[in-house]
Amino acid sequence: MSEAEPAPGSPDFAYRGGELHAEDVPLARIAAAVGTPFYCYSSAALERRYRRFTAAFADRRADVFYSVKANSNVAVIRTLARLGAGADVVSEGEFRRALAAGIPGSRIVFSGVGKTEAELSFALAHDVHQVNVESEFELSMVSNVATRLGKTTPVAIRVNPDVDARTHAKIATGKKENKFGIDLTHAAGAVRRAAQLPGLSPAGIAVHIGSQLTELAPFELAFQRVAGLMRALRDEGFTLPRLDLGGGLGIRYRQEAPPAIEDYAAMVRRVTHGLDLDLAFEPGRWIVGNAGVLVARVLHAKDGVTRRFVVVDAAMNDLIRPGLYDAWHEIVPVLAAEADAASQPVDVVGPICETGDSFAAQRLLPALVSGDLVALLSVGAYGAVMSSSYNTRPLVPEVLVRGDAFAVIRARPSYEEILSQDRMPEWLAER
Repeated sequence: MSEAEPAPGSPDFAYRGGELHAEDVPLARIAAAVGTPFYCYSSAALERRYRRFTAAFADRRADVFYSVKANSNVAVIRTLARLGAGADVVSEGEFRRALAAGIPGSRIVFSGVGKTEAELSFALAHDVHQVNVESEFELSMVSNVATRLGKTTPVAIRVNPDVDARTHAKIATGKKENKFGIDLTHAAGAVRRAAQLPGLSPAGIAVHIGSQLTELAPFELAFQRVAGLMRALRDEGFTLPRLDLGGGLGIRYRQEAPPAIEDYAAMVRRVTHGLDLDLAFEPGRWIVGNAGVLVARVLHAKDGVTRRFVVVDAAMNDLIRPGLYDAWHEIVPVLAAEADAASQPVDVVGPICETGDSFAAQRLLPALVSGDLVALLSVGAYGAVMSSSYNTRPLVPEVLVRGDAFAVIRARPSYEEILSQDRMPEWLAER
């Protein structure tokens, strides 16, 4: 394998001297220190992507609110916060993570289709920048909370524009049959209602049609519809200074060719031409997706009747995307194979007693034996954040690299720590 970037993803994961590095740190060194499996993120990759995104909109009044759900580790959030990022959150827990990372409430957008009164109370008490409202019911709830707290809260009406995002069905959010937002025909009425309710300040319109979009056309259609709504509402006399265009721009996992951020920005300029407003964007995957890898160790290789299995110590509880979405993640050996080494089709699987515990089927890989390290690429988004302790498997560590240094930013819990979370009822206690 060449001394180059191993696969689609960040240039900060590359082979040097035949060994895969994260920036200037050999991944094998981290494995020796923290054990496997583990997630590893590159600070340089995070920073490069954020800067490129903001540079694309340098000529506009545009704010970036990092979508915390993509990767909610506090160290990752703080890395971006130090560059000026705000946060887009969908729960009180994510709000608290953003605060812990140093982002004030005034730089946090609260999104989500099912906010509770308690969550809204927390957000408003911390002077949330904006609440993206998804129903008439929620408008009333925000008004009630704001009135009780003596606040006036900026709200944006999230519009469902009925646009097919042309992405995986489970991450499409902008069709009329999806649960998100207020349909376009009723959105103007929601803005009028917000203007009448106490404690609310109608701030703008929001839209988000899905995740991992690899074409500009769905974005453009959705943005045209909400821009038209914005113009119509302004003609009625509503100021509406903000237009929140969400996130969703895809990354390369395999052979995708998502549009460049500069082309996306040019499309936004075209669609919003003539509208004097503050733009907001909520990228998540685009910033963190290619900035992370999952390193696992080969337990053994097993020959079945029709195929060969490579069993690794990572499992579906550590990375659910292949099982949940049939997602492709490139898999490479941490120690590069010889240039003339033969490859063979193998199934890369985990140790859990589920057929769905599989990372790849009939993937061409060089010979792998017990003890070898492999890296699953492009897992910085929706990897660790969606992991679980199924089978009482400890959550895997997360590691952040910067130059030639690395730090554990989430430790692997001990079994004692895991078991200590359970409580024995009195009637089962030993007497």
